Amino acid sequence: MWVYATGHTDEGICLYDYRTTRAGKHAKNFLHGFNGYLHTDGYAGYNVVPNIKLVGCLAHVRRKYSQALTAIKDVESTSHTKAKEGLQYCNQLFALEKKWKALSPEDRHEKRQEEMEPILDAFFAWAKNMKKVALSKSALGSAIQYTINQWPKVITILADGRLEISNNRAERMVKPFVINRKNFLFCNTAKGAQASAIVQSIVETAKANKIKPLAYLTYLFEQLPNIDVNNSEELNTLLPWSESIPQNCKTE
Repeated sequence: MWVYATGHTDEGICLYDYRTTRAGKHAKNFLHGFNGYLHTDGYAGYNVVPNIKLVGCLAHVRRKYSQALTAIKDVESTSHTKAKEGLQYCNQLFALEKKWKALSPEDRHEKRQEEMEPILDAFFAWAKNMKKVALSKSALGSAIQYTINQWPKVITILADGRLEISNNRAERMVKPFVINRKNFLFCNTAKGAQASAIVQSIVETAKANKIKPLAYLTYLFEQLPNIDVNNSEELNTLLPWSESIPQNCKTE
């Protein structure tokens, strides 16, 4: 189950797309005609999508150092200290993003240039130096190599204030499906999976726009039989961000 989501500066849209494999061609086909920034985890399958600029996920980088700390039992060791240093770099960057959450994209972009770029430069220089001394097959060595591999995507965040520091938005939208899938055992065919993807898309997009899913679905079932579903203008009035959505569908 693939998931695609808009960024925080756009209307909240979450689309699930069932495919039989996780081959990159599915993302390429789904995103045909799209050009711009694409936030992803470190999966190499997204590299085949044309006309996009990949944006890395610092949360995945941070997780590597967190895992390294857990794996290193000797808290007095040099490796433990160095893994903590890598984690602290990540924490500094997340702290800045939290502080700038309410800023406009333009102001956030300016702040990143002034305050975030020096920390990113120092982090990358540290990672390159550590690569020379860390054991490549150790948990710390793996975290450092992952950082270096993902770096061209991670620093893309400096290019535009609309970009986010992690892919957690999409990760959060995957979670409801993962939690609920044991309730979907009746969807045991490809068509069943496609149907559940459609329903999940409607529900999660409603939630992203502060619309109550049950009330919204009820409203859709009442309205759809009475409109021309081939008329995009009429369908637009039923989208979760439309001003015509009744008040009883909206959360407080």
